[in-house]
Amino acid sequence: MNKLFYFFLLPVFRSSFLFGWDGYDYNEGEYIEIEKGNLVRKYKDIEVYHYGDGSYHDEEVQGFYGNELETYDYATGEFNYYEMD
Repeated sequence: MNKLFYFFLLPVFRSSFLFGWDGYDYNEGEYIEIEKGNLVRKYKDIEVYHYGDGSYHDEEVQGFYGNELETYDYATGEFNYYEMD
């Protein structure tokens, strides 16, 4: 039973690693993208592309709640909250 559970659960965990992930930052009013290859897990560093300023930001994942992602942006020293698709 456990093997069957992990078999179906594996694609869910790997999907954020294999595909890009789009979201929206309501505080800044801009779209963001987390490109494939970023493992989105708590306290892991990810690279987030911000369409508003056209640049990448190194951010640490603080948590994931439903479809909301919370990160800490090293460059700005601010916490970000993204609504993810």
